Amino acid sequence: MNQKIRKAVIPSAGLGTRFLPVTKAVPKEMIPIIDKPMIHYIIEEAIQSGIEDIVLITARHKEDIERYFDHNYELEDRLAKSGKQALADQIKNIAQSCNIICCFQKEPAGLGHAVGLARPVMGDEPFAVLLGDDLIDAKVPCTRQLMDVYQKHGTSVVGVMEVPHEDVVKYGIVGGSKIDDRTFKVTSMIEKPKIEDAPSRFAIPGRYICDSSIFEILKNTKPGKNGEIQFTDALFELSKQRGLLAYQFEGDRYDTGDRLGYLDATLAFGLKRPELHDGLIALMKKHLA
Repeated sequence: MNQKIRKAVIPSAGLGTRFLPVTKAVPKEMIPIIDKPMIHYIIEEAIQSGIEDIVLITARHKEDIERYFDHNYELEDRLAKSGKQALADQIKNIAQSCNIICCFQKEPAGLGHAVGLARPVMGDEPFAVLLGDDLIDAKVPCTRQLMDVYQKHGTSVVGVMEVPHEDVVKYGIVGGSKIDDRTFKVTSMIEKPKIEDAPSRFAIPGRYICDSSIFEILKNTKPGKNGEIQFTDALFELSKQRGLLAYQFEGDRYDTGDRLGYLDATLAFGLKRPELHDGLIALMKKHLA
């Protein structure tokens, strides 16, 4: 039996420039989808996958994220005393659902650098990485799907989705040889390739399971574009040293780091809420009339 995955890293130190000017004052991860911030959905996925300890990589200007996942005893007490116990329990559960450790990235040195900061907490255990820009709505949480692949094969794995040919320039793209209908061994990986250079149409939207050897690889990875340590570079080196799988996960992915992707997610999640569904349909018809 392969080692159980209990820990996850969620990098959330970016500047959120695509959502300026609001991100001048509000962390991008705290922008809500309906009534929960984006980061809440990501952490819910991790918890529902069986993750017990989460390292949030944040920046100095993002203290609101840390406060959101802490207890607010005054608010909990006020809600309980006013007869809103269910809401009080919901607020309390945010802080009690798992262990959340915040680590500050002092400078924007890339995703690879951000993941590397979690090494003291991860130790020698395999762990998950979830990017906060990607919401994935699935019956079985995407991270759980990847964890199951890791348990089966004992090899690090990235989640992938098939994208239109013209969109390969937006993602890290992987190529390889099939193991089964949804799993293949990674033999090539290119970050935002030209269309003619893409090895496939399988893109990595932001879910990974890595064994601890990735940390030593990250330590030795030289800065790439913009002087940042690219996580993709380290993953490709991992594929050569220890092997790497790609798994075509089941579920709908929303790029909430993009304004249209954010609106798409808001509509999709709103339509899934029974108390909002009919009203939202009426609003859509009103504006499309």
